[in-house]
Parts: sequence; structure tokens; C-alpha cells
Amino acid sequence: MNAPGPANPAVRAPRFSVQIPQQDIPYPELAEIALEAEDLGYDSVWVFDHFFPIIGSPEGPCMDGWTVLAALAALTRRVRLGVLVTGVTYRHPSVLAKMATTIDIISGGRLDFGLGGAWFDLEHRALGIPFPGIRERLERLEEALQLTRLLWTRGTEGKVDFEGKHYQLREAHCNPAPVQKPHPPIMVGGGGEKRTLRSVARHADLWNTFGTPEVFRRKLSILRAHCEAEGRNPDDIESSVLLATYVSEDSRSVERVVKETAAKMGRPKEEARQAMLVGDPDAVTDRIREYHDAGVTHIFFGCVPVWDRPSLRLFAAEVIPRFRDV
Repeated sequence: MNAPGPANPAVRAPRFSVQIPQQDIPYPELAEIALEAEDLGYDSVWVFDHFFPIIGSPEGPCMDGWTVLAALAALTRRVRLGVLVTGVTYRHPSVLAKMATTIDIISGGRLDFGLGGAWFDLEHRALGIPFPGIRERLERLEEALQLTRLLWTRGTEGKVDFEGKHYQLREAHCNPAPVQKPHPPIMVGGGGEKRTLRSVARHADLWNTFGTPEVFRRKLSILRAHCEAEGRNPDDIESSVLLATYVSEDSRSVERVVKETAAKMGRPKEEARQAMLVGDPDAVTDRIREYHDAGVTHIFFGCVPVWDRPSLRLFAAEVIPRFRDV
């Protein structure tokens, strides 16, 4: 067994969470996984913000993420909750702020609020949701972050106005207020180096994107530059990665899962492997250390083509304890 403890003591010890995409899964099973993740000691449980499946056929079943999250808020007691991440195009941000406030109240102050620029154009076209170009989506993301923070702070005690290019408020308020003060932690999702990382530096408590440890090293150096320009301490922002995860002592089952995941992603097998966290506990630990050494401080256990509960348990029993404070 590899030695315990953080890979890089200069970086905060990592947190470990679970994303349960609400596609191709009945609600009772999803709720069972969330409750088991809580019992196993995972730090938070997240869903995604899509109306169609994003892995495999888009014609499969997929529940609404925010509605599912409200149900999980009422079921769970300790674990934190979030949507990884909400697409800014799907709802007016003032309505989303009210939804998030409601879930923060239901959960007793356990919401992490995730927001990103959205990307699934097929879903937008099918449902009649406008899908502007990337520049406008990122402008909307920046305004939505400003507007939401305004509602959660000044809007809880009085009326506020907001005049943006894409969004406006007129004597708006947020009553009742979120439980968490000054507001629920904000996660910004995305890796755009000019606009998205600037919004991360301005507004985020947490940041999520995809990529290898080498990608994170580069992007974190850019984020630090944005933080310096914005007067933020980059150490105050938790960085995270979502990885399709499968832990097993059986090397043949590991290779089978990589092959199945690559097929669903529509990628070559070895390319898919780079977006995954797979292998026995030692191999998975070593890969997490690579991310931690690069500055990643939050690992999301992501779905594989079929949810494997033994893998979730083995990860909690054999991998997570190696990174907890000892």
C-alpha cells in the first residue's frame, strides 16, 4: 500500500465527492447511491444540469437535475450538494438564485452553487432554448454571477437593481435568504483562459474543469495571474476535476470498463483512459497524487457506463483514507 497523506503538503488536502448524472437511472437507485455516498464519507454529492443524456444516446431517460437535487436535500443529512454545473442559458439567473436559495434552506445550508457557460447545443435546439455563441454565453455567465451575488447579499435585506447587457433587475429581492452567509459557495465551471478563468478569479470559491494534470498546471498558472489582477488570493479558490472512475483489483474488468466508456464517449480507448480514474487502489492513488501535485484539491468520482457500487465502496475504503489528515 502506498504511503498515506497528501501528495503535496503545500496544497490543501483534497476533498472527494460523487457526481451521479441523472441519466439512464431510476430515481430510487440514484437516491440509494447518494445516501450510500453520504454514509461512506464522501464530502458532497452532485448531479448534472441536462435534460437529455450526454453520454450515449441522447434519446434515453434523463431527469431534471435541480428537481432531483431538492429531493436529495430532503433525504440527506450531512453531505453537501450541488449541480456540476448549471448551464447559464437554461434559466434566468434571478429565477435560478431563488431555486438555489430554496435548496440551501431545505438542506440546512449544504448547497454549493455551480454555474457555467453551457455547451450542449443539441439539447438547446431540441427544446427551443436559445444557444448564442460562446462570447455571449460567457458574457451572460459573468453577469449572472454578479446578479446572483447581489441578490444573495443586498437583496436579502432590501430591493436591488441590476443593469447588464443581457440581464436586468428592477427592485428585486431575495426573501427568504440563503442559510449560508454571506451566500452559498460559488463554483464556476469551465476552462476558458481569457474569460472563464477571469470570472473564476472574480467570483468563485470553487472551480471545476476537465483535463490532465499538465492541463491543470497551465490553467492554474493563468488563474493565479487573473487573481493577482483582481486582488484575490488564489489559495482561496478550490480547484476540482471530474473523472469517470472505476476502482477494482481485477485488471480485466478495468480494461472492460475503459473499453465501454470509450465507446460511449466516442473516443479512442487510450484517449478515454486519460479522462478516467481507473485501476487498482494503488494506481488510482498515484493518479490522484499527480493531480494534487498539479494543484487540484477536489476529486469528483464520476460515473462509468454502468454505476458500480463496489467501486464506490472500494474507493472510499482504500483510496480516500490515504489523503485524509493523519
